[in-house]
Amino acid sequence: MVLRKHELEAKLKDDIELVRSGVLRDENPLDLSQEFGELLEACRRGDLRRTQELISAGVNINGKDKFDYTPLIVASLCGHYELVELLIESGALAERDTFQGERCIYNALNDKIRNLLLKYDYSKSTDPLQPWAAHISALLTRDTPKTSDITLIAASESFELHKFLLSARSPYFQRKLTEAPEIETWKLPQSIPIESFQVVLRYIYLGDIPRELVGTRSGSTDEEVLTGIDKISKQLEIDKLWEAILSGSDRRLARQRHQDEVNRAQEQIQGFFQEKVLGHKMVVDTRKAHEVKWPHDNSIFADCLLRADEGGEEDENIDKQEESNGIPIGPGAESRKQNGTKKVRKSVLYPAHKAMLIRSPYFETMFSSQFREAQASEHLHIIKIDCQPEILELILTFLYTEKSECPLELGLDLLYASDMLFLDKLKNKAAVAISTLGSGNNNVLVDRTHTHEGDEIGEIEVEPINVYDVIHAAWDLRVQRLEEFAARYLAYRLEDYIDEEEFTELIQESASRLKTREETDTIELLDDIRYYLSERFRLRFEDAGLDEMMDENGEISTEAAEVLAAQANDVAAEDKDAKGIVEVENPDSISAKAVIAEALTSPDGVFRTLDGELVEDEFASDAVNYQLLLQKIDRMLEKLKLDA
Repeated sequence: MVLRKHELEAKLKDDIELVRSGVLRDENPLDLSQEFGELLEACRRGDLRRTQELISAGVNINGKDKFDYTPLIVASLCGHYELVELLIESGALAERDTFQGERCIYNALNDKIRNLLLKYDYSKSTDPLQPWAAHISALLTRDTPKTSDITLIAASESFELHKFLLSARSPYFQRKLTEAPEIETWKLPQSIPIESFQVVLRYIYLGDIPRELVGTRSGSTDEEVLTGIDKISKQLEIDKLWEAILSGSDRRLARQRHQDEVNRAQEQIQGFFQEKVLGHKMVVDTRKAHEVKWPHDNSIFADCLLRADEGGEEDENIDKQEESNGIPIGPGAESRKQNGTKKVRKSVLYPAHKAMLIRSPYFETMFSSQFREAQASEHLHIIKIDCQPEILELILTFLYTEKSECPLELGLDLLYASDMLFLDKLKNKAAVAISTLGSGNNNVLVDRTHTHEGDEIGEIEVEPINVYDVIHAAWDLRVQRLEEFAARYLAYRLEDYIDEEEFTELIQESASRLKTREETDTIELLDDIRYYLSERFRLRFEDAGLDEMMDENGEISTEAAEVLAAQANDVAAEDKDAKGIVEVENPDSISAKAVIAEALTSPDGVFRTLDGELVEDEFASDAVNYQLLLQKIDRMLEKLKLDA
């Protein structure tokens, strides 16, 4: 149940006292930085693109300003549903039993946003590292597929562990395993209780610390187990373990300690990933990539090599001809001229760890089956991934660290690659990157160049992603977010696309997607475009009070047209330089509206309609343009012999 106002105030006072006493950390610290101010302003405007850029830049989305407003509260209060969704998916706190979480719910502008906030489970939705930490914890007990490469042996029990994780999490293991990377077993001292090792390993693998350290059947006492934990933690140099043990009785404090440890583990594994995996990638001639031999006992503890080839295709006939003509192959071939001869394509090999790769069901199945990659071999298996090297790096970064900062120009490639690897979360993040970084303020996006009549030289807009590719990706991969985004983008730029043959083909393709389509069935994409087109112009009309002139179908009413005609006649009568008296027999016709709009032009006006006519202001232009675009849609449907 949602807390009442006086309960909220009491909750706030309690939280403040706990923070002041140092028991709890302030989850919403005061942030007066310029970057945080820009984030709040972007949330007020509903600017998805700027919000995504600031989140990617590392601005704290859980900070608050001097009025105790967080970005989530601002976005919720201003009614920006998509932005609220983006903030929650990015880690904004929305836990109901906190003061700020309750404020978000109370201040929500509408029930749609309120229900969105209520349905989110904090542990699964607002903690971005939760799935990553859960995978690390599962490695401690997982036997299939086998990913462990070292066994710690005690008197009565053994632990199957992972060298790369031990090395990343403990300075002691890092030194010892660097000196002897080939070691496979490690005997534990019998003087320390087995329960002590269990607690320490659970901590290293990001598991919860058990409240009861000693089981009923154990022969050790609590004091012996705690003494053993103290000795092991000092030797392994993991001094934060005691804090986790002492905070076990307080739920919120234990959660904060665990989050701190997960964040610390992420930094440690990220450092290992940057230094060992990306730092040891190899760029080789694609034709010789299969000849690379890596031993199993390597200092990176890698157990496979991932291969990604650069763009372009090799021409085998040309390669054979070059060999016969004595043209050098390998590093010397890079100096070839690109005019007349072909540059040798390169491949990039990344040393990787199966324990992290199996976060993808694709790799999990591969390593659990009878495929060659799951069998023993003299050297590490080379696994080719059908994507560009930069895309594979983004995928590996996500698998190892949960981070996924995707540039807009790589969004579609990452979308397809993550779909191939069944990485739904990364696929969704790629879709979010396209729909936020590509959206701007709902009317800016996405390899095309547009120039308009009257533009000065140099005013050329270059778009990093082709919107036609976006809609096809949405259809191919069933991504509803991108379907809506592409429709909205097309609607806000319809005048740039409506006359293109490719746009006509797109509408026809959308119609054909319904296999049993009847003549009177709607076309889904066109329906969405019409909706967003109406939204685009209605927002403009509402600002100017022109919405009152429109009927229920979005058409300018006959009465409104007559009023505009009268105004045009008045303007013409007062100004001899005007277009002249307007004779309107049918004010409801599209041509009449164009004439009316033209007649309202002031001598110094610079606003034009889509058919090139001058009008008084941009609102008059919008009124005409809306009708012109609808008319063009109807003509296109007549040409395609479609009724929608």
